[in-house]
Amino acid sequence: MEERNLEMSLETFKNLRDLIYEKSGIYFVENKKYFLENRLSKRVLERNLKSFEEYYFFLKYDPRKTQEYPFLYDSVTTNETSFFRNPPQLEAFENFVLKEVMDKARNPGPKKLRILSLPCSTGEEPYTLSMICLEKKLPAQGWALEIQAGDISPGTLDSARKGIYGKNSVRNTPPYYLNKYFTLSGENYIIKDEVKRFVQFDCVNLVDSRKIKIFGNFDVIFCRNVLIYFDEKIKRKVVSDLYDALKPNGFLFIGHSESLHNISRAFKLVNFSRSPIYKKE
Repeated sequence: MEERNLEMSLETFKNLRDLIYEKSGIYFVENKKYFLENRLSKRVLERNLKSFEEYYFFLKYDPRKTQEYPFLYDSVTTNETSFFRNPPQLEAFENFVLKEVMDKARNPGPKKLRILSLPCSTGEEPYTLSMICLEKKLPAQGWALEIQAGDISPGTLDSARKGIYGKNSVRNTPPYYLNKYFTLSGENYIIKDEVKRFVQFDCVNLVDSRKIKIFGNFDVIFCRNVLIYFDEKIKRKVVSDLYDALKPNGFLFIGHSESLHNISRAFKLVNFSRSPIYKKE
């Protein structure tokens, strides 16, 4: 591929930024021009285009533009994650949330637990939740376990479905879980089918209210470390959609550095140990 130095004008940056915001809710301030320039250069060249301006017009007007959006999202999103990320939140999920859900379902009849992991990146979070539920013996006790995982990036979803991970992804995984639920193949760790069978992956855009509502009726939603990429308007919209997607008394986990302060008063803040949780009442 021919190497060319591409520069993005401020006008083109604003056009691309506004288009990305319209399609995904992700907003880039003006000091992120270099970031966007760096991230999109490869796609411009792969498309055999001469400039960022041509790429913008392609995204805006070309009949094939919808096929390009997944590559655009892959280029501008960061998928830094790992298994068992943020242990205090996972401890709250295991020892508080799961206990409350199970205690409320002691009556005879079918028992179902539905969890949403969004955005799920390359699958570390939903697979972690599946392992925790297995350790709590939910399936063995007759629970129908459904973990719906979604992300805007088709590329990361393909990786998630494969379930093959390097050392960096499992760096926080307790040895017990690593030995029980992974198969070591060379330097790769492969998640076992008993974990994968409870997780369903789908392409989901957080600003697509229709898709979120189609899922719906969850006991627990994990939506961590993504609200920070949205402005106040999109944050309120996303949180409102997540609220509607939860069952009454359902739980919402957001990033440990995130807050619903000035975003929504619809949730009750519940503190478990060092981890704040939001509950739909």
